Amino acid sequence: MLITHNPHRPLEVKLTIPVRTYDIDFAGIVSNIVYIRWLEDLRLKCLDEYLPLGQLIEQGYTPILAGTEIEYKRPIKLGDKVEGRLWIHNLGRLKLTLQAEIFSNNNLAAVAIQKGAFVNFQTGRPIPIPPKLQQKYLADQQVSSSI
Repeated sequence: MLITHNPHRPLEVKLTIPVRTYDIDFAGIVSNIVYIRWLEDLRLKCLDEYLPLGQLIEQGYTPILAGTEIEYKRPIKLGDKVEGRLWIHNLGRLKLTLQAEIFSNNNLAAVAIQKGAFVNFQTGRPIPIPPKLQQKYLADQQVSSSI
């Protein structure tokens, strides 16, 4: 898995994540599948801030995932303080790549890459990245290059 360590993270969102008793597996650590749910929570937060899902649906399209890769660095346990961070790593004409980090007690616990796109709700066919998201991404890129 290739994770870039670019200090600029376009459209980054952060989320404090509670560890619930039902997140824990028989070994006493957070189950691997829970990370997928946490990534979904981070993506929804990103959409809430930059491209609300309700607006997308009204316009007849929705985001989809084409793939997820996670590299687990250290276990997370009940009572740990967890924070997730997600940003847009790359935005093409039809596809986007998201990167995420999950920290436990300020230590990197997992890194993830997700690839996705937007599709027309009725046809299920890919559509170009919504202009509103393109504009916000490009504006964020211009701000970072001027710093």
